[in-house]
Amino acid sequence: MVFTRFCYDFHMRMSQLFTKTTREVPKDEQSVSAQLLIRAGYIDKVAAGVYTLLPLGYMTVWKLANWINFDMQDIGAQPITMPALIPKQNWVQSGRWENFDSLFKVKGGDDREYGLGATNEEIVTPMMKRFIVSYKDLPKAVYQITDKFRNEVRAKSGVLRTREFFMKDLYSFHADKDDLDEYYEKIKKIYTQYFKDFEIGDRTYLTYASGGTFAKYSHEFQTESSSGEDEIYVCKKCHIAANREILDKEFVCPECSGKEYEIKKTIEVGNIFKLGTKFSKPFELTYKDENDQSKLVEMGCYGIGIQRLMGTIAEVNHDEKGLIWPDRAAPREIHLISIGRNERCEEVLKELNKAFYDTLYDDRDDVSAGEKFADADLIGVPNRLVVSAKTGDKIEFKRRDSDKAELVEIKDLIGRIVKSGKH
Repeated sequence: MVFTRFCYDFHMRMSQLFTKTTREVPKDEQSVSAQLLIRAGYIDKVAAGVYTLLPLGYMTVWKLANWINFDMQDIGAQPITMPALIPKQNWVQSGRWENFDSLFKVKGGDDREYGLGATNEEIVTPMMKRFIVSYKDLPKAVYQITDKFRNEVRAKSGVLRTREFFMKDLYSFHADKDDLDEYYEKIKKIYTQYFKDFEIGDRTYLTYASGGTFAKYSHEFQTESSSGEDEIYVCKKCHIAANREILDKEFVCPECSGKEYEIKKTIEVGNIFKLGTKFSKPFELTYKDENDQSKLVEMGCYGIGIQRLMGTIAEVNHDEKGLIWPDRAAPREIHLISIGRNERCEEVLKELNKAFYDTLYDDRDDVSAGEKFADADLIGVPNRLVVSAKTGDKIEFKRRDSDKAELVEIKDLIGRIVKSGKH
């Protein structure tokens, strides 16, 4: 909870929020997440695969990003921001200018060509040549959380597949394969915990996928959803999955060699690759070992699409009334509703601010109680507080994922909120 004080103000008044909710389902959106995020005022569609993050969407994405940001720095990864404009010669040097099929290519006024940043190996690898000289400089890891661009032919399903997207990508640099393997396993565990914390862990499978030209296998984190475009085969014995693209005629689990499986439609929410020397070789990223011998740096990369993560959480956590955000993903922790003009609501708001709770405060006086409750269910903030003449000197407390409401004394309010969820 405390991290939010560094991200934005503690409360937002709905009377000042320029966006509006809508009861109409967007006709051009098929996925549940896209429909709910648009109706609840989180995103606005500009074009296929291109969306504006509205205030609630912005806060949700940055809340997810900040959880990830803290963990990346906790394991020693250092934050940077790399450019979206990557010179053509960098792509040519890596051999990907002609064969990266989703690369946006642009030309500047000086006729120089660039590829828009779909991924950043072509920037981070030559950059690290300046700083990695000796084995003493290894290992190192850098990451960024920024916009990426991919020329998706089939941009659809709202923020689940877009042409411009917000992403965390981490790059690690190692002296040998053993050190890369150890770091890779560390990130695998961190990612697994992320999806548990964001309450999609019971539907998210560690999935073996093609390593492409990098390695035999990479790993994806695939979340079960009817809106998913991927198809995975989940081993009934160990619950590890394999992406259909890597299978031959017969399924054999790459983890335990089991042969019984279930087929599931899924959304890819994260991926990790052992790049090896795929990029260090063309860019001549080397180091001197203890014997003063020159060796190629081993590399890994690890990505999470933040907007896609928001969409996936919305796909999994909703009901017929609207979104149901987990505590760690919600744009605000508290949805405070004032029924009628009520000065006690301002007192409650002050108490929440003192405890560093970020609050969405429905102070609108031109909206009925029924509309306020319907908006609260649609928006999906985890904890709802209601102050009205009926609640007297108490506050009505209700979790979004529960049908039960209770009256709470103001002195007991903060303790009750803390008890109710994960903060």
